[in-house]
Amino acid sequence: MANYPQLDDCSGVWTLKEVNDAVMGGYWREAGSRGVFGGGYTPSAALNVMEFITMASTGDVTDFGDLSGLRQNSHNGNVSSFTRNTFAGGYHGGSVSNQIDYVTIMSAGNSADFGNLSVATGGEPAGMSNSTRGIYGTGGIAASPGETNTISYITMASTGDVVDFGDATVARFSASGLSNTTRGIMAGGGTPTKQNTIDFIEIATTGNATDFGDLGTAKTGPFSCASSTIGFIAGGANGGSSNVIEKINIASQSNALDFGDLVAVRNKGIGTTNSLKAIFAGGNPASDVIEETRFSTGGDTTDFGDLSAGKAGLSAGSNAHGGLNDGYQGTRPTHIPGSGRGFHCGGGTPTLLSTIETIHIPTLGNGNDFGDLVTAKNAGSGSSGLTRGFAAGGAVPSKTDEIVSIEMQSLGNGADFGNLTTTGENMGVGASSTTRALRAGSNLDDHRNVIDYWTIATAGNASDFGDIAGDYTTHCGVSNGTRAVFGGGMAPAGVNVIEYVTIASTGDAQDFGDLTVARGELGSACSSTRGIWLA
Repeated sequence: MANYPQLDDCSGVWTLKEVNDAVMGGYWREAGSRGVFGGGYTPSAALNVMEFITMASTGDVTDFGDLSGLRQNSHNGNVSSFTRNTFAGGYHGGSVSNQIDYVTIMSAGNSADFGNLSVATGGEPAGMSNSTRGIYGTGGIAASPGETNTISYITMASTGDVVDFGDATVARFSASGLSNTTRGIMAGGGTPTKQNTIDFIEIATTGNATDFGDLGTAKTGPFSCASSTIGFIAGGANGGSSNVIEKINIASQSNALDFGDLVAVRNKGIGTTNSLKAIFAGGNPASDVIEETRFSTGGDTTDFGDLSAGKAGLSAGSNAHGGLNDGYQGTRPTHIPGSGRGFHCGGGTPTLLSTIETIHIPTLGNGNDFGDLVTAKNAGSGSSGLTRGFAAGGAVPSKTDEIVSIEMQSLGNGADFGNLTTTGENMGVGASSTTRALRAGSNLDDHRNVIDYWTIATAGNASDFGDIAGDYTTHCGVSNGTRAVFGGGMAPAGVNVIEYVTIASTGDAQDFGDLTVARGELGSACSSTRGIWLA
């Protein structure tokens, strides 16, 4: 095996392709990465204490140093790069702070002055960052000076006051923030009415936020963390505190889905991550619990260790979060996106199923449970080959135009993506490139020869691509990422037609050739150079 670049041991020689494979595959190593917690309050006092954990292991916190002042209700007010973590805003002694402190994550010691927030965003800002830019969105407290919609940013490697970025879709306080390398997400908060709003910004640009979707429940004081693809929003106050962890796929625009539960109900805790582990700590009522779950597997949290005291309203950051690189804390994964997983979605026994199963193609073995579709059905399918798969149309048992997406790098249920251009779709066939998915044909009862397409990275409805030659059903498709080739089918007798389209364009299918035998109800498989049909 090549000596892959490792942040804790950068020896050896590697090619640019090996670097790209390591980053895209999630095994660019970030062993020894730290999560740093700061500020907050106990039932009796505001705090200036900072403490840290080594995220690859488990265990209680270690003392790091002190913030420049007492800082409570600064939860989520942190942004981190590979080297620095900042603590911003907060509330103490009847006043809102606009101060930003910073520390060097791998060097314990007291914080230093970075600059100031704009006055309007002092108190409970939502922090988001990549390796170069830190962004603070919304803020304020329920009392004076109230909530704000201001978004501002800093350059992580320098010091200085914030610069205006734009505005959030809703002015609010006590929202949570998370990010990957390109997008920042703000979720929940109060106006003071509790909000279920999720909105997003593109970190590299400036401008106003865009609506992303909704949380399952309106809440204030949730806390968040993210890998490069998945975001978690946990806890919060929604009339009473919540222990629910909700999941979003950062590259899409859709509502949050239930992922699992914290060990106890609470709000105003904090999340941090090495992008493999999601780690949550503290919260109101005052808790010293640190707990973890995995982005790849899902489910309820398990014990990690303890804070030095039960506290809420604290901040945290890390040098390995989703806005930087995916981390690596052990053995190289058996699954690298695009290099080994196969999926079976839905179907009938003849009872319709919602089951999603996965297999690892390079090895022999039984299928494993991945999750469930939104509804039990049979459907056409396709994928980007890297991140996202689809089950489109089908019978539930009445025919549907539903498009369901799954995130192939993790485990979990399907999510609503959008709709096909026509209703009554059944038994169509899917094909795709890394950017665009197609679905062609339908059930003979509907006489559909439509080809639909949609962009894989963005949730939304399908658009018309063109038509296949006939009203085929039970035909099959293959693709090499450039061409989609459809073969066979029933019309109502078996046909031997093979036709193709160029995925990146639109238009009707063109004749490719013929199968050796006219037949339908067949299967297909392909590599980048060869397609096969079997019945």
